[in-house]
Amino acid sequence: MTMRIEEFDYFLPKALIAQHPEKERASSRLLVLNRKNGAVEHRRFTDVTEYLREGDVLVLNDSKVFPARLKAVKETGGAVDILLVEKRSDSRWLCLVKGIKKGTERAWVSIGPRPVELARIENGTAWEIDFLCDGDSFEIIREHGTMPLPGYIRRKGDSDLGDFDRYQTVYADPMGSIAAPTAGFHFTVDLLEKLERKGVFIVKVTLHIGIGTFLLLKTENVEDHAMHREYYSLSPEAKTQISVAREQGRRVVACGTSAVRTLETVYSRNRSIPLSGFTDVFIYPGYSFKAVGALITNFHLPRSTPLLLASAFAGRDEIRRCYEEAIEEGYRFYSYGDAMLIV
Repeated sequence: MTMRIEEFDYFLPKALIAQHPEKERASSRLLVLNRKNGAVEHRRFTDVTEYLREGDVLVLNDSKVFPARLKAVKETGGAVDILLVEKRSDSRWLCLVKGIKKGTERAWVSIGPRPVELARIENGTAWEIDFLCDGDSFEIIREHGTMPLPGYIRRKGDSDLGDFDRYQTVYADPMGSIAAPTAGFHFTVDLLEKLERKGVFIVKVTLHIGIGTFLLLKTENVEDHAMHREYYSLSPEAKTQISVAREQGRRVVACGTSAVRTLETVYSRNRSIPLSGFTDVFIYPGYSFKAVGALITNFHLPRSTPLLLASAFAGRDEIRRCYEEAIEEGYRFYSYGDAMLIV
């Protein structure tokens, strides 16, 4: 039986789309759903310590967002928007481009004073940018790039300098994401230390979030959607800690859908999957989870892969019910919004 993507639509008042983060990370609201009895509670994120218990393994995605959005200028003076997607070599990146005339296969533009070359690839759906540099292009990106905030964050005359800090988790380390693992925004160093003192084990994995996570489904049937690949990795020590917890019946709590996809990739095929590589795993209702026992997540866009994953974990009807209740209660949605804990 196929699923239609319109089954994962819902109406959200624009006023509930968070345009700014909360002043204090852990002061976000937290909706808690118990899958066993369907009970819903409304708390603050600091209360997450009451739901995570001694022996739990909390899995965090430590990928760091880099300033992947670039403004360029054509020889004619026209503006070009570039979103970097995946590094291919020191000087070349896969990217998405707006502002180039349809039918153009190659273009030369300037980023600041630096000329770069754009070449259309992959049946016209994407581009490759060549920074024409001898060394690593990351230096150019750091100098001229801005944080790749989602398109639904629209501020008038507002500086984005604070986003270099807040559109990032406090534990972010390896650089590589073009969208943040937003469920982790709510954690502070103090809150993580409090959980560790309680006996919660904290393990970090990496999934560099790309267009696979944030592109909305365009197919009518959910099953026809093809995920774009994203790079993941976890250390042998992290896998051992997670495996021991599973063998002992202790709970694995994933923070964010990207952490879920990393764990489900590694544990999906009888331990034959490498600890690093690319994953295109697509999780939607009907999926049988292999590793995850609880999920911390944000409130996601309609028709998005994170929404389908949360629906697979909690049940489509339960997620719909929780979202309706969150809207009634005035929760803040999307990247800078409030959180949900599914146990």
